[in-house]
Amino acid sequence: MADAKGDEVLAEGQMPLGRWPILSYGVGHMLNDITSACWFTYLLLFLQEIGLAPRDAAIVMLSGQVADGLMTILAGEMIDRFGHFKLWHIGGSILVGISFSSVFGGCLLCTVLGTDSYLVRTIGYSFFAAVFNIGWAATQVNGELHDTEFHKPGSLSKLQKCVHYAYVSIFVGCCFLVVFYAGTKEPTLQSGSDCKKSARISWGYWFKKALYYQVALLYMLARLITNVSQSLIAFYVTRDLKMNEYSKAIIPAIIFCCSFLVSVVLQEIKWNSRRLKSLLTIGAILWVIAGAAVFVLPSQMHNLMYPLAMVIGAANALVMVTTIGLESALVGDDLNGCAFVYGSLSFLDKMSCGIALFVLESYEDSISCGETRGLYTVSRFGTGLIPSCFAVFALLVTSTLKLQDTNPRAAAAALEAPLLHTENGIVWRATANTLKNITEKCYVDMG
Repeated sequence: MADAKGDEVLAEGQMPLGRWPILSYGVGHMLNDITSACWFTYLLLFLQEIGLAPRDAAIVMLSGQVADGLMTILAGEMIDRFGHFKLWHIGGSILVGISFSSVFGGCLLCTVLGTDSYLVRTIGYSFFAAVFNIGWAATQVNGELHDTEFHKPGSLSKLQKCVHYAYVSIFVGCCFLVVFYAGTKEPTLQSGSDCKKSARISWGYWFKKALYYQVALLYMLARLITNVSQSLIAFYVTRDLKMNEYSKAIIPAIIFCCSFLVSVVLQEIKWNSRRLKSLLTIGAILWVIAGAAVFVLPSQMHNLMYPLAMVIGAANALVMVTTIGLESALVGDDLNGCAFVYGSLSFLDKMSCGIALFVLESYEDSISCGETRGLYTVSRFGTGLIPSCFAVFALLVTSTLKLQDTNPRAAAAALEAPLLHTENGIVWRATANTLKNITEKCYVDMG
């Protein structure tokens, strides 16, 4: 009798979602996606345009990454204990909207204190960068579980454009949030047959699993590849390749569009462990090739950056979709304690990206003073060579993964109606339902 009831619950969990829930879950992370795309692509460029030194601009970025990393751990633990997924999502979205406009809208702290000193500007931007990332983290963990004035001529008009772009981004993101809240239900933690909540999975449980360390490394490397290259690509195309000013918008747009298109194709694939590893390997190899080409590309051949941007976009989608799939396989079908996994992995991602960008921008002061820029520039290293090295490391870690399919037929049926979810233009699966789908398909051979 108990077995029959368990089979009934399992069958219900494997039922494909309808189109409206798929759409609703898919747009739940759009505000984070839009603001994050602008954040990593243009924050360093914006801060240096308003007069901050590269090292201080990196400090602003680092303060946000540290706050984000700490918040992911806190949010994960609080959600595991008390639930209320959508409440955390709403609170995080409000913080994202307010702080994002405050960063790109000028130095609010300078206005409040009535001063425009360099130190106050740096502190002011760092504070709101931290607030933005706190809100972003609270929204991200829930999404995964659901799924200054210028002193240059013409600078005022640039500031007004940034304000307009910030407001448009927030408005569009909020429109998607309305769809998300209207079409989704509050997830519940798994309960036993006696209607009591199951015991929370302790942190120590995850630290004893070899797969936790493998997935953590792969996810951190995937985020380093995408975020470090994305943060420096605007400098690379304008300073190193000497392309026109429009290129710092066109090249990132090509990358995001190609990532989106490849992700749509990926979500139609019937996944198994071999394909998961194979596509992650292909994505890493594409990044090794593209990164090496970006590093040695001379400015006279800058037009080749357009096809390279397409390759980078496809590689970004491949490494992100597959590493998120590995996260889901690690978590399993029990939501009690899974927020810690997403929070801890995101903590590694935020801290490593922040430190990497800070170290790179620290060298920018001494390397880029002259007019002549050769191969040894921070933007060339950060956009091409360093992500390629991360991709090589990812290939080595991937080769150690041991995944075994236990019930391919049931797994394929469960993945026939996959759920789309986006981050930085990349579509992925990250809701409670898909946690079950992928986990029922992949069994980790710990022996």
